Amino acid sequence: MLERFFGLSGAGTTVRTEIIAGITTFLTMAYIVFVQPAVLGAAGMDQGAVFTATCVASALATLVMALWANYPIAVAPAMGHNFFFAFTVVVAGGTPWPVALGAVAIAGTIFIVTAGIGLRERVIAIVPDSIKHAITVGIGLLIALIGLEWGGIVVAAPGTLVTLGSLVTPPAIVTLATLALSAVLMARSVPGAALIGMAAATIASLALGLTHWTGAMSPPPSIAPTFLKLDVIGALTPKLFGVVLVFFLLALFDSIGTLIGVANRIGIVRNGTMPRIRQALLADAIGTVAGASLGTSTVTAYIESSTGVAAGGRTGLASVVTAAMFLLSLFFSPLVRMIGGGVVVDNNVTLYPIIAPALILVGALMMESVRRIPWDDLTQALPAFLTIVIMPFTFSITNGIAFGLVAYGVGSLFRRKRDNGGEVS
Repeated sequence: MLERFFGLSGAGTTVRTEIIAGITTFLTMAYIVFVQPAVLGAAGMDQGAVFTATCVASALATLVMALWANYPIAVAPAMGHNFFFAFTVVVAGGTPWPVALGAVAIAGTIFIVTAGIGLRERVIAIVPDSIKHAITVGIGLLIALIGLEWGGIVVAAPGTLVTLGSLVTPPAIVTLATLALSAVLMARSVPGAALIGMAAATIASLALGLTHWTGAMSPPPSIAPTFLKLDVIGALTPKLFGVVLVFFLLALFDSIGTLIGVANRIGIVRNGTMPRIRQALLADAIGTVAGASLGTSTVTAYIESSTGVAAGGRTGLASVVTAAMFLLSLFFSPLVRMIGGGVVVDNNVTLYPIIAPALILVGALMMESVRRIPWDDLTQALPAFLTIVIMPFTFSITNGIAFGLVAYGVGSLFRRKRDNGGEVS
């Protein structure tokens, strides 16, 4: 049955290989199970409900990817999108989280509705490649900044706004040691490097008294605090039009980039596209709408799926295994509370030394896109630079995208004048 449904022989794989690949993919992306409740918890959402919503939404979307698109690609709440949701829209923007969830659902619905009219393809073509790459880099810097703050490495300071914190405090020591360990493991291509780092950080935090053992297994937390709490009507306002647009653009860029990247590793990309890409994109969009209904931010395909592909995964059977692992995670909520729980230090500041190293690593990995920006062309380099630096400096992904697009438009206008022989001032 598995052979017929997934076409294992035709893809050059076996059931055993697909199982190993599915587990490998889960191990490399399982950090989101711990990170997502902490990030959305900062927006005032119930962390237990977010944990359950994250596991269920990830399992559902990954199953859709497996059974409809037949790809070994896992889907889960996206890093970057969750920070935009929590810190830009809710904390800084003052938008209630149910309204923010409504905006996520609207963006996902637009993604689904526009599947057959080519709108997504036109949007991708309109936005310059340099800005697309800059958005990834800027989000990476923002995530890294939050990781450095959560680890106590960077602290607030009058006059300069931020400065280096004390590196001899227990949270800072745990953060730096875990970062070093995770980086070494990742450099050696060890599957689940970030997860192993979190495990080591948890042990160190227990030894230093930064956290306390609360058990390993329990029934899944109630999803009631977030289930169907999204406010779609409240999100249908002119004020939130830009928020919906950013959610849509981020989902579009992330999905296309990740799907093509993983498909390249499988070896099925032809002329810049891949078979069944519409089904794969719809899996993301369906997962996003379902996730918003359950109580979590935008879900998208995970580039960590490439580790499962490297382990031999070639079909949706690997994704079925990954989805099953997400459902199994539902019964380990005490571990999530212990790992994602913060440590209150001086001045009532809450740090997250177990999670912080994973955020810094993710930020570092997102820097890869910076080399794709044509820095020798100032009309593209300056807009990209503004996109990159405005995001972390203003704590806003929206501001970064706006600055970049406006600067690119102005630069293009003057470039056209020069090309037509006009004066440039």
